[in-house]
Amino acid sequence: MTTLWWSLTIVLMIAGLLGTCIPMLPDTPLILAGAVVHKVAFPEGAHTITWWTIGALVLLMLVSFVIEFISGAVGAKYFGATRYGALGGFIGAVVGLFFGLPGLFIGPILGVLAGELIGGKQLVDAGKTTWGTVLGATAGMVVKVGLGLVMIGWFAVDVVWG
Repeated sequence: MTTLWWSLTIVLMIAGLLGTCIPMLPDTPLILAGAVVHKVAFPEGAHTITWWTIGALVLLMLVSFVIEFISGAVGAKYFGATRYGALGGFIGAVVGLFFGLPGLFIGPILGVLAGELIGGKQLVDAGKTTWGTVLGATAGMVVKVGLGLVMIGWFAVDVVWG
């Protein structure tokens, strides 16, 4: 049974780390789920984790949600986005859900561009705003990968030395 629980823990954490880069796959919640599975399967003993670690992983997961929510908007705003661009990006993200993985990337970008054009911006200015959205979302993804690695590292350190 030990092998089963360890395998499940590792699979959840790897899937969570992959989810930081692949849309529609949960990310840090899966890493946290792996840690919780481990804590429930091994409540005591040499290779268990503390409740402090679970609490820290919950906090890091919440930080990743905030970063995911604001990163694209911060990039867009830095490059001069308007409310039209923000609304277009939201609509593009929703519509993109229906077109699979390419739609998840292209939908928000086209939405911001369309929103800015509808809002009266010229093509070059709307393109700059769209580029800001891409840069912000990419920066957010990089930070989320880092947070995922920190979560897994924290878990590993607590298992080995906790």
